[in-house]
Amino acid sequence: MSALRVFKSIRFPSVAWVAAVGIAFGGAFLAGCNDSRSAANIASKAPEVGVVTLTAQPLALTTELSGRTTAHMVAQIRPQVGGIVQKRAFVEGAMVKAGDLLYQIDAASHQATQSSAKASVARAEATLNAARLKAQRQSELLAIEAISKQDYEDGQAALQQAQADLASAKAALETATINLERTRITSPISGRVEASSVTPGALVTANQETALTTVQQLDPMYVDIPQSSAEVLQLRKALASGRLKSDGDGARIHVILEDGSVYKHEGKLQFSGVTVNTGTGAVTLRALVPNPERLLLPGMYVRARLDTGTDPAALLVPQQGIGRDNAGRATALVVQEDGKVEKRNVTVAEVVGTDWRVTDGLAAGDKVIVEGSGKVRPGQSVNAVAVDPNAKPDAKPAVVPDTKPPSSAG
Repeated sequence: MSALRVFKSIRFPSVAWVAAVGIAFGGAFLAGCNDSRSAANIASKAPEVGVVTLTAQPLALTTELSGRTTAHMVAQIRPQVGGIVQKRAFVEGAMVKAGDLLYQIDAASHQATQSSAKASVARAEATLNAARLKAQRQSELLAIEAISKQDYEDGQAALQQAQADLASAKAALETATINLERTRITSPISGRVEASSVTPGALVTANQETALTTVQQLDPMYVDIPQSSAEVLQLRKALASGRLKSDGDGARIHVILEDGSVYKHEGKLQFSGVTVNTGTGAVTLRALVPNPERLLLPGMYVRARLDTGTDPAALLVPQQGIGRDNAGRATALVVQEDGKVEKRNVTVAEVVGTDWRVTDGLAAGDKVIVEGSGKVRPGQSVNAVAVDPNAKPDAKPAVVPDTKPPSSAG
């Protein structure tokens, strides 16, 4: 048989059969590849969230409260004797020292009263001397029975009467001398004197209701700070339980002025009130603040930042990591070790900068979701990446994945 006849005798598969077989094998191959890729796509579709890993750290806690400045000492100057004001010896608004003359009242009538009291004392002394000599003679005569016992007793009574009269005269002289000294009205404290309510020539009376002027000591200054009794109770419980530590040297305060600037002199808390105001429910705290430049004035509105204690193991969570449920309770979303989201109820204390201080519900090492929490739900698997919550919005901080993304196949 020739080669040509052998070639013609071989039956080749039809074109349609070859095509069908190719499609079948190709489809199977493509199906296997697609299945692998689909699994990889499903794994890669786990939402990506930004997390912050919590670490415990010591934290000095502060509280910022509003308050009013009060002069350290205030003296309202009132006359203690009546008379005409002869002169005013100070410049309004100036600094005066304790003992400096402020007003001089006409002393003529008080000088005359003192002189009369001195004469009364001299007369009483003379009467006493005469009564003493008479009583001495009567004592000698009684010894020889030259006088009756009744005359002797009358002489002794006259002596005692003269002694009492002298004591009364001396008391009147002392009163007159004090009133004469009180015509000189002096400052009882050192400080700044305010405006005068009288001028020379005015008639003043003893212990009148209207003060002549006021002297206020401005260095140091008091800052009176009302604080809620509930906050005071909470702070005391935290200190008693050991969750907060106190330095035991009295709370320090920093004063923030009305323009927002921080006063450069640090103050110290002096005492806490023991009575709760029934109208406001607050307790008054009083701090003492140096004021050498006289920058603080009485009645000025300020804010006081108080050091309340130290949390030795504080947990700070960025504010964007704390949410609220329908009941208003604070919650946080935490990525567990298996990559699933867990919702936890937490207890927050106060804001520290841009963070919440969390006291319950979280622990050191927990990964709290701070970015992308709106696109995940509890129980869902997520791809967690560490982020810097303090990064600027326009910056592109590098992220470090906490878990490797699944590799794709196919």
